[in-house]
Amino acid sequence: MEKLQQIQAELKAPKNQRNNFGKYNYRSCEDILEAVKPLLSKYGCTLTISDEIKELGGILFVEAVSIISDGENQVHVKAQAGIDPNRKGMDIAQSFGSSSSYARKYSLNGLFLIDDTKDADSTNTHGKASKTQPTSDKQWLNKGTDEFKKVQAYIKGGGKLDKVEAKYRISKETKELLNK
Repeated sequence: MEKLQQIQAELKAPKNQRNNFGKYNYRSCEDILEAVKPLLSKYGCTLTISDEIKELGGILFVEAVSIISDGENQVHVKAQAGIDPNRKGMDIAQSFGSSSSYARKYSLNGLFLIDDTKDADSTNTHGKASKTQPTSDKQWLNKGTDEFKKVQAYIKGGGKLDKVEAKYRISKETKELLNK
């Protein structure tokens, strides 16, 4: 956990990609991997990412798992992305590959506490205006969970609560526990 905490604190994954149509910058899975490799070497850790195609209720999706290990301990994070095999302008391989890249990127975001709330990926409607705005897409941070323990270690190591709040919904009680 200490090594992961250091990597999370030191990792800088710039948004090196540009969507000229939407006029925004973003980071790809490859950008994150390029930024994290020197830190993995520095702290003697390995990172593996795997995908699995799943189906739930007739919906196909990719589940990506990112695992960091120091040889003794490991932490993993999963993320999913839907697959539309009939996506306009893509053949089936491109559709699966696109979903795989997306799921991998978000499993890495979760593992390394990369905040994408200001990314165009999270706010871009691709020209489709939303009729209803959800209260929040953020997951609740609950005490006693693996996520809570990761965040607690991050805060104790000098991490900023506002970065965590950008990623999670946090109750007043949970916030008080994090500030202890």
